[in-house]
Amino acid sequence: MTLDGIGAGTLWLAVALLLGLAELLIPGVFLIFLAIAAAITGVATLALADLPLAAQLASFAIWSGVTVLIGRRWYRDYPVATTDPLLNDRAARLIGEIVTVEQAIDAGGGRVRVADGVWPARGPDSAVGARMRVIEVDRGVLVIEPLP
Repeated sequence: MTLDGIGAGTLWLAVALLLGLAELLIPGVFLIFLAIAAAITGVATLALADLPLAAQLASFAIWSGVTVLIGRRWYRDYPVATTDPLLNDRAARLIGEIVTVEQAIDAGGGRVRVADGVWPARGPDSAVGARMRVIEVDRGVLVIEPLP
């Protein structure tokens, strides 16, 4: 397969380069695996000049799957260290927070104010304005207890 004199292998390598650059510009730790698959397909296409398009696409698909699986395994075995492991887990960040009862907790349920928002809560009966501590988050409902 050629396009205006450019070989298919060269096109695959160009795609690999573009995917690698896209990973640098928009980091997401995913496009790099596709870039590796495109590079392998490009090298294979350069080595086997008569490789049909269907085989090239199959090679890219297979190598994409293989590199993504290797990447998943790598990141599972060697997780990226972070200074804030709860950065994207807003609910978990609420554990230990002091909240104010906004709607009286009656029969185990009510609402509490957390910063500038109001969350459903369950816990012991409490009057409006009582200050409580979050001890757990259960499917979007804050489980609270009275302050000591």
